[in-house]
Amino acid sequence: MSRRPLALWLLGLATLLAAVVGVGSLWLRGPQADVIEVQRAPLVRTLQFSARVATLSRVDIGSTLTGRVAQVRVREGAEVRKGDVLVQLEDSEWRAALVQAEAGEAQARARLAGLRSSGRSASDAALSQAEATLRAASSAFERARRLKAQGFYSDAQLDEARRVLDVAQAQQHSARAQVQANADTGTDIAQAQAQLDVARAASGAARSRLAQAQLLAPTQARVLVRSVEPGQIVQPGKALLSLALAGPTQFVAQVDERFLEQLRTGQQAAVVADAFPGQRFVARVLSIAPAVDAQRGAIEVKFALASEPPAFLREDMTLSVEVETGRRDSALVLPQSALWPLDAEAKAAEGMAGAVTTSPDGPESQRVGNVRYVLVVESGRAQLRAVHLGLHTLGAVEVRDGLAEGEQVLVRSGGTDGSLQPGQRVRARPVPWAPSATGSPGNGARAEDAGSAMSNAMGR
Repeated sequence: MSRRPLALWLLGLATLLAAVVGVGSLWLRGPQADVIEVQRAPLVRTLQFSARVATLSRVDIGSTLTGRVAQVRVREGAEVRKGDVLVQLEDSEWRAALVQAEAGEAQARARLAGLRSSGRSASDAALSQAEATLRAASSAFERARRLKAQGFYSDAQLDEARRVLDVAQAQQHSARAQVQANADTGTDIAQAQAQLDVARAASGAARSRLAQAQLLAPTQARVLVRSVEPGQIVQPGKALLSLALAGPTQFVAQVDERFLEQLRTGQQAAVVADAFPGQRFVARVLSIAPAVDAQRGAIEVKFALASEPPAFLREDMTLSVEVETGRRDSALVLPQSALWPLDAEAKAAEGMAGAVTTSPDGPESQRVGNVRYVLVVESGRAQLRAVHLGLHTLGAVEVRDGLAEGEQVLVRSGGTDGSLQPGQRVRARPVPWAPSATGSPGNGARAEDAGSAMSNAMGR
């Protein structure tokens, strides 16, 4: 064999051996996997959902009479004060009825006053006259009786004297009864007083009916809906105006009951109107309803403004609300993609307990609460470790126990770690990750995307 073919054969053999050694070295070092370094950063959790502007109370204004509208003195959106005239009905007929009722009242009052003054004097005079007549008739009867006994008067003359006496007595009884009737407790006075009371009630009813021809504002309010025009015939029971009573402006939201645990009264919220996205303002959680709407699986949450309401707010306007439900100024933070899949955790709990390492800060038995698992790179191998989690957001979690700052944790990005098992050798490939990001490392997720995801999760 010549030297040239031999050299070529040896060179090929060396190349093959080098390739085998390289492949074996890579196999021994394990597959390449993405890792991030555990680091401290601020972490804020928020909830986003829709709300609507709502005043404390609304009232519908309607007529209690059937009539024709003469004037409508307000427009939609107008601010009104207590007692302002909102709608004026035609009232000429009711004014005439009031004049008639007041005239009847004046007549009854005059009659009562007459009975108490001139009527009482006349009855007293009549009684005095009747008593004088009775005394004269009594004297005449006594004289006729004596003369009859002496034989000077006949029976007919005595009977006539007795008749005159009886008439005088009857006149006295009548006059005395009239005096009693004209007394303060007498029947004539009582009857006249009753007639005056009836006349006064009729006047009051007519006056009230006339007042109802004007629809007045019950208190300071804003006109939301106007459903009446001049010339329209209105009837009782139909709402003509809808008013929003003055009071603190509130926002009402229907929040999925799954997020009830995160909400507390007093939490601060950033609010933006869908119609004015560039004008953000601040509110706070005012109250959380004690009951859940069983039909929608939602709970009503009310918000109060932290300052004066913006001028552009309207009743029932749609708002987007972002409530800060949790904050850590400095925490060990991991992306959600670093957590070991739940099905893999179940397998680990069943048959891989020996591969689970404990926290550098303490034994596993000392950790309680929200425990999950991560794969940590230690000495070139992927080790399954239990970690105790705290605050959760859409893209990140707080690690309270189980990891130290600077440790390398595998993340599920690119699919390279799908087949990794605890204890397997890996070649760590660091990837950049900002703890403030809400998505997986390297995916460029923005906070706006997280907000949209939350809104979609909760519904509008």
